[in-house]
Amino acid sequence: MRARPQRTATGIAPRKRPAPQLVSRNAPRTEQRALPFLEPRELWIGAHLPQLALEALVEAHSAPEPHVPQRLAVAELQGSSQCVVAANDQAARAGVRAGMSLAAALALAPELVVLTRDPHREQALLERLARSALDFTPRVSLAQPDGLLLEIKGSLQLFGGATKLGAAFLKKCRTAGVHPKLALAPTPLAALAGARYTAWTAPRAGEAGLVRGGSRFKVTDESRLVGALAPLPLAVMRWPPQVLERLAKIGVRTIAEALRLPRAGFARRFGTETLTSLDRLTGRAPDLRRSFQAPERFRMRRGCTYDLEHHEAILEALAPLLESMEKFLEARQCGITDLECRLWHRHASPTRCVLRLAAPAAGGEQLQTLLGERLAAIALPEPVRSFELRSGRLVPRILRAESLWQAGEHGGGGASSQSVDLIEMLRARLGNDAVYGLAIHETHRPEAASRRVEAAAAKPDVVRSTAAGWPAFRRPLWLLREPEPLTESNGMPQRRGPLRLIGEPERIETGWWEKEGSIARDYYQALDMRGVRLWVYRERSKPHRWFMQGVFG
Repeated sequence: MRARPQRTATGIAPRKRPAPQLVSRNAPRTEQRALPFLEPRELWIGAHLPQLALEALVEAHSAPEPHVPQRLAVAELQGSSQCVVAANDQAARAGVRAGMSLAAALALAPELVVLTRDPHREQALLERLARSALDFTPRVSLAQPDGLLLEIKGSLQLFGGATKLGAAFLKKCRTAGVHPKLALAPTPLAALAGARYTAWTAPRAGEAGLVRGGSRFKVTDESRLVGALAPLPLAVMRWPPQVLERLAKIGVRTIAEALRLPRAGFARRFGTETLTSLDRLTGRAPDLRRSFQAPERFRMRRGCTYDLEHHEAILEALAPLLESMEKFLEARQCGITDLECRLWHRHASPTRCVLRLAAPAAGGEQLQTLLGERLAAIALPEPVRSFELRSGRLVPRILRAESLWQAGEHGGGGASSQSVDLIEMLRARLGNDAVYGLAIHETHRPEAASRRVEAAAAKPDVVRSTAAGWPAFRRPLWLLREPEPLTESNGMPQRRGPLRLIGEPERIETGWWEKEGSIARDYYQALDMRGVRLWVYRERSKPHRWFMQGVFG
């Protein structure tokens, strides 16, 4: 017989219910509540730099004896008192902690070396790490004031997974003297929160961020993100102190407790910005980040530990800056045609040393050689206390293979690269105005047929083909800056003696529509007493003067 149906408030359901399934007590709970793996749309590495204030200054600070460990601390003025911002391991063992007053820190460690915080150095170091992170992913964002974000979803296959990518990035950071804490999460704010939590908790031996077996916050399943964030303290969100104090008074100290609060009341009491940050943390709301854009020009300044008086010492001190500029240009596949080096003195005005190159260059050794030649020709008014390198506009590099044959052998094309090197060496030694190029200008006026240009802008192939089109017996390649007046005897020109005219004359009559005025001349080739062939002309208008304008080779 059929079971009689039972009417309920939600509808009609059968009276006989299925028997409950028996589950063993030894079975793990994950098998009872199996959740499908949700692959995240994005995957972010969050890098938190808890010692950024100290690591930005440790390069400039040099200990008197490197083998003797020093207790270092960074302090800044907060309100009316100096407070410790960061301390190294030696100072931490003496009890110095970030946030304590400087007086208390000196009482614990009287030999403490105190450094003044420099936000500009911190920003420069953070941007340098961001440029290094561009080697792993194009989506890099700055999380001011002490964090970085890397979106690595599209780079996992290239680097063999998130663990290897994180280890490679961590190795690059340690090479730069920075020790960040890393975390992995599907949202950028969750990755930052996990990295901050990793920095605040005491790691076990061998744990250093996102490395194999050492990650303290690593979430790759979007469905498990809220569960991983739940035990984290609300301090990782970096909300205003008054908000954290009010939440602590009602017993809310973790992210899980904040997520359980009613949304409308939470937004009314603590602001919609705070609620929105919780939504961005869990992925409920989008978190748009501005991508870091590397600067388009290189600029770096360094100070000297002692005054530099000789050019060799200055060039040796510039070597690390030139090496950094080479890496900067190599990462962008660009070169430079302008480079400026500024040398700063104690009292005198800065000394400027400008290099102008004939072709885009990016090699540090080549630039160091040319810069050395240019510096050797400059007299320094005082010893150098600091120096700075500034590059010009970046120029895309077109890499070309060298010719198989040597220069001049079977049409070998090696002469062009050698000519560029020669031009750059001559300009470095003689100055930028001593070596220049010529470009053809389409006009009938001989003195305006060529114009002075930069050596890099000259096109020898165009000049060669255009010159080949001129009659060799009519056009000299050497023209005077200004036509030279000649004396006259019996209607014939003279220059250190009488000149003998040869060939047929050429008449040039043009320029009546130009501002410079019209010209009307009859050009001749002439031989002087020594057999030198000259290019002379006679004015067609009175007083019919003679001039020399060029010399044939």
